[in-house]
Amino acid sequence: MQLFDTHCHLDFEVFNRDRHEVVERARAQGIEQFMLLGVTCEQWAQLPRVALEIGSAYYSFGLHPYFIEKHQPEHLEALKQQLLEHGSDGRLRAIGEIGLDAECGHMERQQQLLREQLRLAREHQLPVILHHRKTLDKLLKMVRESGPQRGVVHAFSGSYEQGKAWVEQGYFLGIGGTITYPRAKKTRDAVARLPLDAMVLETDCPDMPVCGHQGERNEPARLRQVLSALASITSLSEKDVAERTYRNSLALFGLNR
Repeated sequence: MQLFDTHCHLDFEVFNRDRHEVVERARAQGIEQFMLLGVTCEQWAQLPRVALEIGSAYYSFGLHPYFIEKHQPEHLEALKQQLLEHGSDGRLRAIGEIGLDAECGHMERQQQLLREQLRLAREHQLPVILHHRKTLDKLLKMVRESGPQRGVVHAFSGSYEQGKAWVEQGYFLGIGGTITYPRAKKTRDAVARLPLDAMVLETDCPDMPVCGHQGERNEPARLRQVLSALASITSLSEKDVAERTYRNSLALFGLNR
């Protein structure tokens, strides 16, 4: 059984002391591949190094809306340079984490940054990894207007209708720790009705802990708990869910089996 954690922040400082052990625990659970996300300009430089250190890891560059206060106009130019500099590196596989966050303010600036990053994704033929918070519909409108036709909605937690609209747009849905909580009825019900062939698994570690581990640092090994929850919700075997979501992950990032 092979699994792909399509959204993890293993380069963050919280993993500096035991990153190797964290990765080994993940591999012992069948998690073989990892996607590391870019969030700020100053953080990008460490991503290729950490991905190489981990092995079987990929990375993306992006300006995350949560850090809107840090982003400067010149950072878009820096992003263009990073994409050119690392364009031939087979481990650069997406633009992200980008998106819109209704709780971070500066929405006009967020939208401007997102629009430019969507344009860069089209130009470089890369998928996008989209962050959302109370912005799923607004994001979809912007993607329909100018976005690439490949990407993933990270930490999907919307309604069935919203999920269906994204799937019809050609996007994957990132399924993580939220579905491990029985109280997340809306998301679990939506996931049960949406096509598995449009889903990928993720942890968002060190954030988004799974049920039973609230308040703890999340890590990729806990992707197995997400897998189990998704198998239960869809009434499929863990093996079937693992195979199909792994195949979806490869398709999302343009990787060969």
